[in-house]
Amino acid sequence: MRRKRHREGHRTARVGWLRAAVLGANDGIISTASLILGVASSHAGHGAVLAAGTAALVAGAMSMAAGEYVSVHSQADTERAELERERAELAQHPVSEHKELKQIYVERGLDPALAQQVAEQLMAHDALGAHARDELGMSDDFSAKPVQAALASAASFTSGAALPLVVLLLAPQRVAVEAIGVCSLLFLAGLGAIAARAGGAPMLAGALRVGFWGMFAMAVTTSVGHLFGAAA
Repeated sequence: MRRKRHREGHRTARVGWLRAAVLGANDGIISTASLILGVASSHAGHGAVLAAGTAALVAGAMSMAAGEYVSVHSQADTERAELERERAELAQHPVSEHKELKQIYVERGLDPALAQQVAEQLMAHDALGAHARDELGMSDDFSAKPVQAALASAASFTSGAALPLVVLLLAPQRVAVEAIGVCSLLFLAGLGAIAARAGGAPMLAGALRVGFWGMFAMAVTTSVGHLFGAAA
């Protein structure tokens, strides 16, 4: 019988895009739904509420993309600078860099003789890659990708923000506020459950966590809308 190859499917490679996608969708639902509820609670007209929600979608998507790009690009610049510094040290002090890599493996549990052999072979194969991975803690799976993060954040924010807007357009005006609140909570709970599932965490805990904070944000914004509506 042919032996089956053992494959392990780890979720750590998803951390970068999953974080950006969940953050964008979560922010899109909460911020847009909260703004719609706040404006609607101030007794504004349906057209004004729709305009406010649309503006929140566009502005939020642009803000998420720009903010994510700048922050992740800063991380990429730092990683690039560290790699250049390590490349220079390898060229100028190869012996000390070899000892440094050997010591890392000794501290991880290898005996000195084996650590010496491992360091020699890895440096002969890819010295910079070995130091980047084992000394600096950098790898391809977790390297900063600014454009990817910006696009993921903008797209996920837009998809999240579109949900309460769709409810606003479809629900009868007399129950629009209630429908947006209930549907947005359901969207947030579903998002939390899906994110938890993708990351291997308990789905119920993820749903409750995201739903609670979304409910809190919408309640506060609705209260502010009521106060300004009463003052007007």
